[in-house]
Amino acid sequence: MTTSTNSKIALITGANRGIGFEIARQLGRQGITVIVAARHPERGPEATARLAAEGLTAHSVHLDVTRAETIKAAAEQVERQFGRLDILVNNAGAAVDWTPQPTQPSQVGLDVARQAFEINFFGPLAVIQAFLPLIRRSPAGRIVNVSSTLGSITEISRPDSPFGAMVMPMYQASKSALNSLTALVAKELRETSIKVNSACPGWVDTDGGVPPWLRAALGGAGGAVPVEQGADTPVWLATLSEDGPSGGFFNSRKPVAW
Repeated sequence: MTTSTNSKIALITGANRGIGFEIARQLGRQGITVIVAARHPERGPEATARLAAEGLTAHSVHLDVTRAETIKAAAEQVERQFGRLDILVNNAGAAVDWTPQPTQPSQVGLDVARQAFEINFFGPLAVIQAFLPLIRRSPAGRIVNVSSTLGSITEISRPDSPFGAMVMPMYQASKSALNSLTALVAKELRETSIKVNSACPGWVDTDGGVPPWLRAALGGAGGAVPVEQGADTPVWLATLSEDGPSGGFFNSRKPVAW
């Protein structure tokens, strides 16, 4: 076991594109060594090369949050290469029930429900369990779970919520579960220096291919924000000072009601 750098080490899942890539970029610009974790083995090195071209220190690892063997292998690789992990950002996720005609909870297929929870809840849980021993070796570990205000039970329950037009029950329920996991892990680690928080990046139109029906629905909730803005809150939580919060849910660096 060797530690090859004196800088902080950050691993971001789903970091080969979109918000995850921008989180990696912003952390790298702070002098942090970033590890791009990608589901497809060839896409991590491609993203790493783009970051390196900007003068950032970046590495890649193959990690599919739905495949336990890749999570285990990734943790072993990080241990061999760095000996610890300072920042873990659980960014990988999917909205598997985005459809033009909203599907109500009573109509959702169980296969869709299981897929949503496998990616958005069980995946982050497995990653936390695998990497927590390495995070415990950090003098100030940080865990950030990328969630969504659509998973806020407060907002789901409000008849006048600006997010009311969005009906993606399994995405929303899995993000609610992820928020609960955030609070529970923060509670477990309360007596340590590790901070655990959830972040909503806001609606970020990263690929430019949003269908009109979805853009119209999201317009009522404030429309899209630039990817740089979407990455800001996760990066802030990943680099919190000693007196920063733990066990919270934030959007635009402000608390969101559970």
